[in-house]
Amino acid sequence: MTARGFGIDWDTGVGHLAAREPAAREVEQHAAALAAGYNDPRNAPLMGHDERIAEADVVELYAEAAAEGTRAFLLFRDDALVGDGDLRHVHDGGAEFAFMIAATAAQGQGLGTRFAVMIHAFGFAQLGLQQIYASVVPANVASRRVFEKMGHVVDDSARARAFADEPGDLVMAIDRATFERVHAGALAELRIAERGA
Repeated sequence: MTARGFGIDWDTGVGHLAAREPAAREVEQHAAALAAGYNDPRNAPLMGHDERIAEADVVELYAEAAAEGTRAFLLFRDDALVGDGDLRHVHDGGAEFAFMIAATAAQGQGLGTRFAVMIHAFGFAQLGLQQIYASVVPANVASRRVFEKMGHVVDDSARARAFADEPGDLVMAIDRATFERVHAGALAELRIAERGA
């Protein structure tokens, strides 16, 4: 896991939003809240898992993901943790994006879309990605709406299917030029910087 990493900030109508690449101690600090979000019976099936995730599992998952090159972020609104998101399987100008708004009380307020925009902006600007993909469990209508609002389209190409988590998942994709055109206003408001810099 990164010692410093990047931070992304955006002042919005729903509060100050921050995405932070965490150090190991920060993951440990928030592991209980993340595990509760992953295990929530309304969230778990939409993320495609049915096994209970313990706090220690969260810490281990983050460490393994970092070792594999995943760029993971903790998501905050006005300094309160609301979820997490990441860019995984980063290679050949592409990556898969995944996210979770943990507390169901915070869902349906546009946070997922805003945080998705923030992390996509990081991927395109800092990692030089050309496409970002999303693997969506078919029953997860809310996530599909988030990606459609962002400008993602269904992509059944062999390259896109390589980013599917499960064979039955729907894969959606957005390219850099489309993202920058659709989200020009937001991109002018975001601040992306190395943490502690």
